[in-house]
Amino acid sequence: MFFSEPLISGRLIGRYKRFLADIDLDKGGAITASVPNTGSMSGLAEPGMRVWLSQSDAPARKYRHRLEIVEAHNTLVGINTGLPNRIAEEAIRDGLLPSLRSYATILREQRYDRNSRIDLLLRGGPHKDAYIEIKNVHYMRKPGLAEFPDTVTARGTKHLVALGNAVKTGYRGIMLFVIQRQDCSQLAICHDLDPAYGHQFALARQNGVEAYAIRCKISTDSIIAETPVPIMDI
Repeated sequence: MFFSEPLISGRLIGRYKRFLADIDLDKGGAITASVPNTGSMSGLAEPGMRVWLSQSDAPARKYRHRLEIVEAHNTLVGINTGLPNRIAEEAIRDGLLPSLRSYATILREQRYDRNSRIDLLLRGGPHKDAYIEIKNVHYMRKPGLAEFPDTVTARGTKHLVALGNAVKTGYRGIMLFVIQRQDCSQLAICHDLDPAYGHQFALARQNGVEAYAIRCKISTDSIIAETPVPIMDI
């Protein structure tokens, strides 16, 4: 995934109301930018952090600038939760996940289960249809270990139940974690921050839901799926 225009650099003054941030631009002046992330962004929203923003004059956008990347622990971290679906689709098309290579068609945002939409649906090939739920990951407490979730996610727990139901119906249910930082070599589930999600994840795995994690290479030009990493059982 390449950014269509060069990103603009600055320093974070502060994030507020979850969806807004004030930025001191390196080229001069302060602006308010949208923050495309509903999560806590723990460790990624400290005043003074270096940040990079996209910009657009599209009339539908209330704020011209949008926060895309934060520098933390001497690495670049993608915070836009609207990008992982696109990154994951590119990774699948490029064959980064061997078990998903043989499908002929990738469909987006298809209805399934009860009042749910799956992020990606794979069809056509020797395997059963694959329902893929994608989660953005950028939380890290221990060096080298990405963790999900970074806060309670009732919606995420609901998605695990829906994937389990897909498996019971005879399809493949897949949870795919997209790690938008390059300094992690494995992923773990945050049982302490959301015990309900941790319990449901373990249950889903026992019931046949597959789980994969891919790490991205981050630059101010692009965010590219780089390699699969293991999911630790801790």
